[in-house]
Amino acid sequence: MQFITSGPVVAMVWEGEGVVASARKIIGATNPLNAEPGTIRGDYGISVGRNLIHGSDAIETAQTEISLWFKDEELVSWQPTLTPWIYE
Repeated sequence: MQFITSGPVVAMVWEGEGVVASARKIIGATNPLNAEPGTIRGDYGISVGRNLIHGSDAIETAQTEISLWFKDEELVSWQPTLTPWIYE
């Protein structure tokens, strides 16, 4: 708890087709030493113990974690106008 409260936190919810896999690819491997360059952990991570970003590993886990940070009325459903051209 001390680490998570040691500085600013930006909590957000992402949604979309394949969002868990996409997010985990952007975030990178848990151990920054194993994370690919170009990922958040690969470029900015220093140690596993001071993990600078978290991403849920499954939709079910995300639902639980979202409820820890947000009330239902704080979440806004939004769809970009390009969605029909991105997802067929």
